[in-house]
Amino acid sequence: MNLAEIFSVECVKAPLASGEKQGAIFELVDLLAAQGRIEDGKSLKDAVWSREQVRTTGIGHGLAIPHGKSAGISRLAMAVGRPAAPMEFGSIDQKPVRLIVLLASPVHATSDHIQALAKISKIMTVEDTRNRVYAATTAEEIFRLLTAQDAAG
Repeated sequence: MNLAEIFSVECVKAPLASGEKQGAIFELVDLLAAQGRIEDGKSLKDAVWSREQVRTTGIGHGLAIPHGKSAGISRLAMAVGRPAAPMEFGSIDQKPVRLIVLLASPVHATSDHIQALAKISKIMTVEDTRNRVYAATTAEEIFRLLTAQDAAG
């Protein structure tokens, strides 16, 4: 599986309209729904927000990976958003978030879900890549940087 299989440039929003955590997450869910990547946006919003209340998905270094599983999803899907300004997210390193990667999975797609989370994390652990993605100003540039780094392995 590569990231280009689970998202497209149309699933990237830069900048996000919302400047707060819940609004940004819901904006990305709505983007997936508008692109026909998920069937039931409300159940995904409920799943992702419930998960976020248990433990933050702000994993540090300016990255958040909110995620959820829902019966209203038939295949793995991903949306990416860059906040207009770094956003408070309750991150584990207590630093603001500069990129949000939303991962949506079918209820029984545990292996694919974990594999996608690992890929995103691996790509964003490379400081140069992370800085280039954070500096990107367009959806096209963010998409190109993430998929190129994924293809490079």
